[in-house]
Amino acid sequence: MGNALKPAGETRAADVLARMRADIISCTLKPGAKLRFEALREMYEVSFSTLREALSRLVAEGLVVAEGQRGFLVAPVSLFDLNDLTDVRVLVERQCIKLAIDRGDDRWEADIMASFHRMDRLQSRLGASYYLSDEWAALHGAFHFSLVTACFSPNLLEIRQKLFERAHRYRRMSSQFRPQWRAKDVEHKMIMDRVIARDTATAQDLVDRHIRETTENVIAHASHLFATPVEKNLANRTGSVAAE
Repeated sequence: MGNALKPAGETRAADVLARMRADIISCTLKPGAKLRFEALREMYEVSFSTLREALSRLVAEGLVVAEGQRGFLVAPVSLFDLNDLTDVRVLVERQCIKLAIDRGDDRWEADIMASFHRMDRLQSRLGASYYLSDEWAALHGAFHFSLVTACFSPNLLEIRQKLFERAHRYRRMSSQFRPQWRAKDVEHKMIMDRVIARDTATAQDLVDRHIRETTENVIAHASHLFATPVEKNLANRTGSVAAE
């Protein structure tokens, strides 16, 4: 309905932006890869001006890097970026949770429970390989969003979503190397229960740990994909870090 009211060019630009964002997050477009206009034009079947607009938006989101006159590349990944991203996510997520608990109503609680149920049922059907499913990843993102949506801060939620998507790129990279994933359904239920119980401090701590343990798993299973020797030495000296 909304797209029907938009000019065709605007709708097309939004579609290309969404597709490119998804391809970067899923690592179809590899970290550090040069984004050549001619190849992208054929891949997405759009004009150069539409591509440039999409790339500029992705630069603002931290998923693409502009190299001045040399063009664009997919934002590289590194231990430093992952750890910094984790710390910022924790700060933002804790504030979102606090505000949502303060401002949320009964409908908000019902939406959280419904979102958890959909994610949990799909995970049960998929079995041990649930984490490889794009459908489960979408429901997982929707569940975490449901926890904070009642914070009623559009700017804060926009920042949070961009950080979540950047972190998802790291999760996707590590998923192909993990022998198994931890029992996230238990963690998710604990977070949900504490949020609905309006236990702000415990809910914040659980979300904090949830994010940081995910980052530790990424580092354990996928750091060889992006860590430089200097970063590996730094990680060994500073110990474990953080992000989901």
